[in-house]
Amino acid sequence: MLYQRSLEGTYQHCLRDEKVLEAMTEAHLGVCGAHQSGPKLHFMIKRMGYYWPTMVKDCLGYAKKSTNDFSKWAEAIPLKKVKKETVVDFIGINIIFRYGVPRYIIIDNRRPFYNKSIGLTAEENAGLRLEELEALDEKRLEAQQQLQCYQARIAKAFNKKVQLRSFQIGDLVLAVRQPITLTQQIGNKFMSKWDGPYVVKEAYTNSAYKLVDKDGMRIGLINGKFLKRYYP
Repeated sequence: MLYQRSLEGTYQHCLRDEKVLEAMTEAHLGVCGAHQSGPKLHFMIKRMGYYWPTMVKDCLGYAKKSTNDFSKWAEAIPLKKVKKETVVDFIGINIIFRYGVPRYIIIDNRRPFYNKSIGLTAEENAGLRLEELEALDEKRLEAQQQLQCYQARIAKAFNKKVQLRSFQIGDLVLAVRQPITLTQQIGNKFMSKWDGPYVVKEAYTNSAYKLVDKDGMRIGLINGKFLKRYYP
């Protein structure tokens, strides 16, 4: 008989291959079973004093192969009266919405779910489907037009708050310290958030500028929204 000493200092009985399945079965659904998942089953067997080299992999595989008996139970709902409307609702909510459209519905009596109030046949449904497909391009065009109108409204509302700032070469400007830190480090909270003045050295498209400070040090490209005109 072979034993292995665990990290906790306890001795665990090393099982042979033919005893592994018996130990997992007993720990999972036997007298001491609690229907544990793979990792918990592995720790439970260890606490019981057993060990084998591949017990983690074996316990995970055993738990995956366990039969889920609850999913095989027949589902039933209480009904005051079995009417075609309630049966149709049950099929739609509990079968079609959850699992999809069944190929067959087997009954043991007449057709209580046959709802004549729908008033449509398979041919009529096919015709309606073709009509919907024919109108698909028109609906897509309407959706695209609505999207363009929505984007135009959003752009108009955004542009109302936009303040265009344009500077020429040689203008004196102040630059915001955050999110761009320029030549000086950020001080305390009472320090001005504007740094400068700087001179506009180069102007590019899309409101991008290169600046120089009083010592002639060049500052990298900065967007015009982070600048404001300086009046000495």
